[in-house]
Amino acid sequence: MKTANPMIIDILTGFPEIFSGLVNSSILRGALLTDTAEIWVHNLRHFTDEPHGNIDDAPFGGGPGMVMMAQPVWSAMDFLIASRKKNPLRIYLTPQGIPLTQSKVRELAAVEWLILLCGHYKDVDARIFKRDEWLEISVGDYILSGGEIPAAMLVDAVTRLLPGAISDPASADSDSFEDGLLDAPYYTRPEEISGWRVPDMLLSGHHGNIRKWRFDQRLERTKIRRPDLWKTWSEIHSTNKTID
Repeated sequence: MKTANPMIIDILTGFPEIFSGLVNSSILRGALLTDTAEIWVHNLRHFTDEPHGNIDDAPFGGGPGMVMMAQPVWSAMDFLIASRKKNPLRIYLTPQGIPLTQSKVRELAAVEWLILLCGHYKDVDARIFKRDEWLEISVGDYILSGGEIPAAMLVDAVTRLLPGAISDPASADSDSFEDGLLDAPYYTRPEEISGWRVPDMLLSGHHGNIRKWRFDQRLERTKIRRPDLWKTWSEIHSTNKTID
């Protein structure tokens, strides 16, 4: 099924080779083949004015590490906007950004065009954010070598929600975090392996009872594994919530 207006994701990076296998993964590949999304990786070294292709330099004021220069980023941005003739949502992947949550992923999946900037080195020149408005997003409270892996995570999370990316959309709707709870445990064949059997409820054929069992499992899992999520969910919902 072809999509009339595919989502466009442009990735700005100094290390494009990191993304070589990204577009060949199952869901992303399906999204590309059905024109659900267009994913473009741009090498910032092709946009630098530096004669040797450098995109970083030492920080003013001294200190360790290198800083990504503003000029290559601005040149890449100007080129893309002139080519596409519309305005993107600019996203900078940084541990100092807002957390990437499932609700934020759903918001981003509704955006027509995303530009992702992958920082590297110590940081990027802060003037990048003076000229343009950027949404800064973090994938967790830890430090990676650069923004390439977080960008890949964001692309995967967003793309799988696009129409046609997943053959069964209901599968994504029931994932963990979609309604504030973790998902239930799942089983497949055989019914017994190494002495461990599938719970009898899942073999009962009673769909209403199975839905309730799975919901109860989700409540219990969330309460034990993620008390922070449980606290938020229980404040919003009554503890005697039932399944329709």
